Amino acid sequence: MDHLSVFHREVLAFEAVVRRAADSGGSPLVPSCPGWSVADLVVHLGSVHRAVTHIVTRRLDGPPDTSDLTFLGLPADTHDWPRPEDAPHHGPLPTSLSGWFAAGAAALESVLADRAPDAWAWTWSAERTVGFWRRVQAVEASVHRWDAERALGTARPLEADFAADAIGHNFEVFVPARRTWRRVPAGAGERFGFRRTDGPGDWTVSFHGDDVRTADGTGPRDVEVAGTASDLLLFLWQRIPAERLDVTGDRRALDRYFALVPPV
Repeated sequence: MDHLSVFHREVLAFEAVVRRAADSGGSPLVPSCPGWSVADLVVHLGSVHRAVTHIVTRRLDGPPDTSDLTFLGLPADTHDWPRPEDAPHHGPLPTSLSGWFAAGAAALESVLADRAPDAWAWTWSAERTVGFWRRVQAVEASVHRWDAERALGTARPLEADFAADAIGHNFEVFVPARRTWRRVPAGAGERFGFRRTDGPGDWTVSFHGDDVRTADGTGPRDVEVAGTASDLLLFLWQRIPAERLDVTGDRRALDRYFALVPPV
């Protein structure tokens, strides 16, 4: 899977949505990101891009020091920019914000392309490689492109094979991480199935105390969720409801899943 190519395409699509929002003279609310407008989403994703660039280029051994935000490369005048403490930002989307985002995304793509996937880089995961950031930033760009398009109307699905790749990565990396970032109940052997309907892909994830175990789709399950790879990934990222998917078994078990795997 060429994650950099996915990142490139999704960032360009995100920028196109941002331009449409700017041309409209406002900043629509993002239904899938409660409390944010498109402008707030731009600030979030642009800040993430520049933070990752800073981590990789400076070979940091931890996240950037947020007491010094020079790594964000902010322009001298940000008086009309969104402020996180004032979200959602309803005013016009500043032209300078769009340019800042585009420059930061291009810089991150260049930095990740110039280094081997197995080159060392700090991450919030046990996998400390540039390849990890390629993959994670492709996922983030894809999901937030969908968020932005949804804010302006109809969102296009995520690329199918990429979404399937991201589902496996979600269970292996994001799910265990989310369980350490938040207070969550211990697993009691719950088993959840997720089956792709537009290509190969069948996953079982189970919870045992603090352990998360993944396997191919075998054995009994408390509930099975079936849908396209895009819809499954968007569901797991709590972008679309279960009603958009084919659920077999105890639908109430899905509430337990999201108790075991809280949102970021």
